[in-house]
Amino acid sequence: MRMKYVLSEVLVGLWRNVTMTIAMIITMGVSLFMLGGSGLLYQKVGDMKDLYYEKVEVSIFLKTDAPPEQRDALKAKLDGDPLIKNVTYVDKAEAYKRFQQMYADAPDLVNAIKPDQLPESFRLTLVNPEQYKNIYDQYKDSEGVDEIVDQSKLLDKVFGVLTGIQNFALAIAIVMAVAALLLVANTIQVAAYSKRREVAVMKLVGASNWFIQAPFVLEAVVAGLIGSILGLVALIGLKVVAAGGSMAALESLITPVSWSEIFLIFPLMAGVGGLVSAVTAWVTLRFYLRV
Repeated sequence: MRMKYVLSEVLVGLWRNVTMTIAMIITMGVSLFMLGGSGLLYQKVGDMKDLYYEKVEVSIFLKTDAPPEQRDALKAKLDGDPLIKNVTYVDKAEAYKRFQQMYADAPDLVNAIKPDQLPESFRLTLVNPEQYKNIYDQYKDSEGVDEIVDQSKLLDKVFGVLTGIQNFALAIAIVMAVAALLLVANTIQVAAYSKRREVAVMKLVGASNWFIQAPFVLEAVVAGLIGSILGLVALIGLKVVAAGGSMAALESLITPVSWSEIFLIFPLMAGVGGLVSAVTAWVTLRFYLRV
């Protein structure tokens, strides 16, 4: 009987302040959508780092006039380096072939370059790509070495941009969460004020604190859960748009977000929405209702 009464009071309370309830649900939904999106983006940036850093190469370009003795000595040194997983030698012919493939859309540039103008190089795969600095310091002054290029420098810039987007989304989520919490607190205050006489009577007849507070807390929890569902729907919509629209190119650049990852992030969104709403409502009642 008590549970039936509490549930009925929750429905009545949500409907009594319907405009504020809708505003609270929408704000909570946007906040949880941003939270879920930033969580997925954080995960994808981590996956991208693992994926791309495994393929990062360090290129050691030789001087065009480097004699074979210097080249062979450098190769022997590279083969025995424990920091290096694999060494690939690229001669002038292979370098020119790669150059032709890379600039196939610019035939004039390709025709202007002769095979003997391109330097020989060694392409290194490191055991730990983050140890590029050690490789650079060790081989920069070696005989015959002209330049050392590390692809991870470019990747660091790309990941820096993605991390900035991730932090921005998280900041927006926090701002929206604060707005949602203020709306929750305000809605609970209005609901408690509208039922102040009923609360006073219930207190006089010996009703427990949890019985008085339960309808208000559950109102906030229900609003938070509905908001999390709206956030999930927004994530699904974004996934559909990204897969079939103009954002498909962006999704092909980063590791794609799977449907399972979206649905696995939902329990986190629902948990945060429900728990934070419940705690906010409980704290508000402790300060306002004085039960």
